[in-house]
Amino acid sequence: MSSAGVDLGRRKALKLGGFSLAFVWLGAGKAQAFMSARPQPGDPGLALGDGHPAFAPNAFIRIDAEGPVRLVMPQVEMGQGIYTGACALLAEELEIGMDQIKIEHAPPSDALYGVPALGQQATGGSTSTRAQWGVLREAAAVARTMLVTAAANRWHVEPADCTVHRGVVSHDKSGRKLSFGALAAAAAALPVPAKVTLKDPAAFSLIGKPLRRVDSADKVTGATQFGIDVRVPGMKIATVRGCPTFGGKLKSVDDARARQVPGFIEVLKLDNAVAVVGEHFWAAKQGLDALDIEWDPGANAELTTAHLTEGLAEASRSAPIILGRKHGEKPSTGRTIEALYQLPLLAHAPMEPLNTTVHVSGGKCEIWVGTQVPTRCVAAAVKVTGFSEDQVVVNNHYIGGGFGRRLEADSVEQAVAFAKQVSYPLKVIWTREQDIRHDIPRPMYYDRISAVLGADGRPVWYEDHITGASVLARWAPPAMDKDGMDDDLIECAAETPYDIANMHVDWARFDMPTGLDIGWWRGVGPTHNLFVIESFMDELAHAAGKDPLQYRRALLGNNPRSLALLDLAARKIGWGSPGDASRSDPSRGDPSPLRIGRGMAMGSPFGSRICVIMEVQVNPQGAVRVRHVVATLDCGIAVNPSSVEAQVQGGLIFGLSAALYSGITLKNGAVEQSNFHNYRILRINEAPLLEVYRIENNEAPGGLGEVGTAIAAPALANAIFAATGVRLRELPIDPKRLVQNSAALRSIVGVQPARGKEPRPA
Repeated sequence: MSSAGVDLGRRKALKLGGFSLAFVWLGAGKAQAFMSARPQPGDPGLALGDGHPAFAPNAFIRIDAEGPVRLVMPQVEMGQGIYTGACALLAEELEIGMDQIKIEHAPPSDALYGVPALGQQATGGSTSTRAQWGVLREAAAVARTMLVTAAANRWHVEPADCTVHRGVVSHDKSGRKLSFGALAAAAAALPVPAKVTLKDPAAFSLIGKPLRRVDSADKVTGATQFGIDVRVPGMKIATVRGCPTFGGKLKSVDDARARQVPGFIEVLKLDNAVAVVGEHFWAAKQGLDALDIEWDPGANAELTTAHLTEGLAEASRSAPIILGRKHGEKPSTGRTIEALYQLPLLAHAPMEPLNTTVHVSGGKCEIWVGTQVPTRCVAAAVKVTGFSEDQVVVNNHYIGGGFGRRLEADSVEQAVAFAKQVSYPLKVIWTREQDIRHDIPRPMYYDRISAVLGADGRPVWYEDHITGASVLARWAPPAMDKDGMDDDLIECAAETPYDIANMHVDWARFDMPTGLDIGWWRGVGPTHNLFVIESFMDELAHAAGKDPLQYRRALLGNNPRSLALLDLAARKIGWGSPGDASRSDPSRGDPSPLRIGRGMAMGSPFGSRICVIMEVQVNPQGAVRVRHVVATLDCGIAVNPSSVEAQVQGGLIFGLSAALYSGITLKNGAVEQSNFHNYRILRINEAPLLEVYRIENNEAPGGLGEVGTAIAAPALANAIFAATGVRLRELPIDPKRLVQNSAALRSIVGVQPARGKEPRPA
């Protein structure tokens, strides 16, 4: 879809211009500083607390008289490879080796490490590389320029006659050399240059080359310290159980049996949770299981998933709507196609369960945690303890999976509240059951979508009525548009790749019941909108009697970059080739005898463009096996192509897991799922062949962490339709709808269906 005539508003400012800003305005005349390559007021104090290095030209670079260059890392590593990418950006412009960089976790500071697109210091939204791309390179170029100038001044030569290699400045004509460490003090006394020159991409020696991850070796040997690895002298271990119902309260606890558990120390209580402290985790866990707890379920005691679905449906019909995009008018003639799509609540289930270690003592609160939002953790501790911010210390760690769950500070706030009751350092670890049942899940969505097809089968009108809860309204209310719009709700729906002349996209807000908070989940809005849009695009191709590939090609005439991705993916998988003859005819929805089918999806989430073609096989009992996935990507410059490939592959696996198996359901006000037996993820023997191909160019990098996740579900659903003729408009996939015949049904349920009741595809 052409972007002509679209008022992108704040969305355009964030995506296109936000990363070049040092300041944005929040609220009524309040200026908020963000990360900058240039000196900021807080730099000297931060450097002083960081060992007072000889040279600290900005918030990111520390150079001592001896030792490696230190990078104060603004984002946190949670498996996405951002530490490797950041080192490459810094090393490229500073002319050092990546092995000469030591990484330090940045302390909490929105002013020095805030990401403009997120409004604070945070790792999320596929923003890390986009935020760092200009800032870290410029920060390194500033430092390099000052170090070279210091050397040139000492030698009384022109800076242009000096070269840099692996942290050593050389004057080739005289043979003189000085290390960065030897020049650090002199460089610190120089004025910061007003302008610096960044390398042309053609001169890159690191950026764009496959790089080994800087954190792999320590992870293999076990040296990497995740939050759950923290050990503090005198520390005790606690595990927690919260009220199972949303908004419920703790009534009473009988700990008589728990006190008999070896290693039991004590029971701690909050208004909605109870913890058992032990000498070790097993003692705490056994003690918790031995408690006799009585809960007050509260107002949500009868809440079910069906109630939420009914509420979404009612809001879709009658709630006030907020216009996301309106372009053109609905024609009075043409063939109308309509559909209803629904998506479930989703939990994050990171492999490292939530954990926080806290010591509240002597007017100080010290926290050890792996978090995506360190400044929010400070605020949570201030709220609980009443301390000032400078009395709170947050030590950030590597994260064993975030996916948006660690964009929340609820578990930190809870841990501080428990630790405030004891004199010793307390490590609070959530069990997997606590983690899933007390997640802050991705919202449910309910979409009524329609299109009008012209005589040639192409859409001349497209209309999407989105209903769902707003994460942004809770997480950062000031970031909502002035008309109340949450841009995440319409991302990838208000702007699609296709050329559709007339369209309408709106949102009906549906707030979850009090106590049921919803949050960011890897991909959030695009994971919902791309499933709806790309599944519906396949429906339109089928209704028009067209091959899905050719149907999309006809709509991409004004979008050559996306068209190139589509064509590349089709070539790589062999779409329409003789070897494809045993599969279905997608234009007729005619399943193949072997129930093998291919489906495609494409979109532009998080500043990158992606196309995926997926091949699946569905057995007679309705079980889906993903056989082959081809992904083509246009993400601009790939800082580390190896990481790009891994990100897309990991995102696809994450997205396939959710589409095939995952969904949070409620009964009696509580989450029904509890662990990986009933909240499944794709297993290693189920993983398909994954191929990733990238179109190279010199555009600025796009986001990647959520791109694969967002595109997985529609390609899967479209492939299932091609294999079976069954159109799935709800997630997760329901195998019962894919059962082939009565014999297959009997093999599942062990009963003979009644005459005339043989199941058939919906």
